[in-house]
Amino acid sequence: MSTLSSLARLEAAAAGVARPLATVRHCHVSDAPLVLVPLKLAGEAAAPLAVMVGSAPGDPAVLIVPQPRNRDLRFAFAAGLARRVLNHIEASRGEVEELPPNKDGDARIRYSDAPQLLVPNRGGVAFLRMMGRSTRFRDTEGPYAVDPAVPVLGRWLTWYADRHDHPGSALLGAMTELLRLHWATGQSTLEDGNLAALTGWIAPPDGLDGPSAAVRAEDPVTCPPAGPATDPTFDNEVLAPAIAAYDRSGPGSRAEERLRTALTGQLTPTWDLMWQAVDLLRALPEGASVPKRWERDRDAFTHYHQTFGEAYPQPRRDPPVRAARRLHDLERAQDAYDAQRAFDDPLVMAEHRLSGQAFGGVVTECDPARLDESGKRPKLRPHLRVDTPDPVRLDAGTTVCHAARPALKGKVVEVGDGGVLVELTGGMGRKLTPEPGAVPGVGDRVCFTALTDGSFGAAKFPDREDTPWTHGGPPGEYVPTEEDAEEDWS
Repeated sequence: MSTLSSLARLEAAAAGVARPLATVRHCHVSDAPLVLVPLKLAGEAAAPLAVMVGSAPGDPAVLIVPQPRNRDLRFAFAAGLARRVLNHIEASRGEVEELPPNKDGDARIRYSDAPQLLVPNRGGVAFLRMMGRSTRFRDTEGPYAVDPAVPVLGRWLTWYADRHDHPGSALLGAMTELLRLHWATGQSTLEDGNLAALTGWIAPPDGLDGPSAAVRAEDPVTCPPAGPATDPTFDNEVLAPAIAAYDRSGPGSRAEERLRTALTGQLTPTWDLMWQAVDLLRALPEGASVPKRWERDRDAFTHYHQTFGEAYPQPRRDPPVRAARRLHDLERAQDAYDAQRAFDDPLVMAEHRLSGQAFGGVVTECDPARLDESGKRPKLRPHLRVDTPDPVRLDAGTTVCHAARPALKGKVVEVGDGGVLVELTGGMGRKLTPEPGAVPGVGDRVCFTALTDGSFGAAKFPDREDTPWTHGGPPGEYVPTEEDAEEDWS
């Protein structure tokens, strides 16, 4: 927890209402996201109980499994969910856009939109991941055949769960995580995992403050858990008798309808909270880098959708080379995401200034026409001296960039009592004189940071055939030694 977020939590506790951690929205919110509120049977890893799903606040669909231990009912539930999710995927991808060819001259396309899934919390993401794993390998023929849409749903849910691990991706969002990215409450991080308590701090109901709203949110009667786990009292007093009654009466009975009514009552409060949270996020102005990240999401979705029929289901475990490449991609994405959020938001940048990885202040000296003539050709290398109160922890030679114009790059020459001396190295034009307004002048307020969008390039990984057998490659050729040749194997 950073210094600023700790301070924001203290202020929220004192004021009784959440404090902002951001001035802009750092995630994309679709016009019609598909909201899913899942429930599972307690004590079972992958036994779905119910889900409320829909892309509009007033039009939810409720799917239930009257007996979660019945395999046929579970996969009938999966088939019904598949139809809704797959229909949303096809309806929300938009038109095909033609893009300029890549470096190799290959034509490129991108869908104008991509379907976004929203769940209440991390548990919802884990539920979708587990459901994808339990359905994507199912056979559609034979004695235990399932509906053909079920393994398709499993592959899509697995892909969405993998994209959720990608920093900055908005294709699958856990609402508690998105809200915590923008607001700080006066309760613990663990308590922030309760969607009702979290929204109560951010937007308290009339007549209540954040703590009172959070206390009310802990009442399982008025605010049932947001899933996928259910309340133990509900399990013992309502759910277990209702399932037992269904076992006696069978499908289509009044017992099944009563079970559906009980589960709907557990899901509806969270459903309303999800759309309230969507409105809270939409009220924030979108960050400048959010559309760029959404483009990457649309690129990833387009590629997977276009190659879906040619690919096999995702493996249970990635092979070593693919796992290393995925980890490398996640590290690069995290690095770029941290930098983009800081460039978009002065509140986020303030955390880096406090940690010494950025500094802001007033330009006290400026030599915009300075040339470096130590090489064969002179180079434009202006000098700036920035008077800053920030605790600068950057060594001489560290590459920095201007927070408001990341293309304006430089390096730290020295850090002393007179401020920080910066030599600008790029982003001023191609001539020996800078473009007008490219170099900050004396009296201008500036902020420089060591954060860069994509600070290290993509690494090259070997093909699987070029790795040793311990990493999935072929075994090495056996060459017998003289002792092997002379040994008597009879």
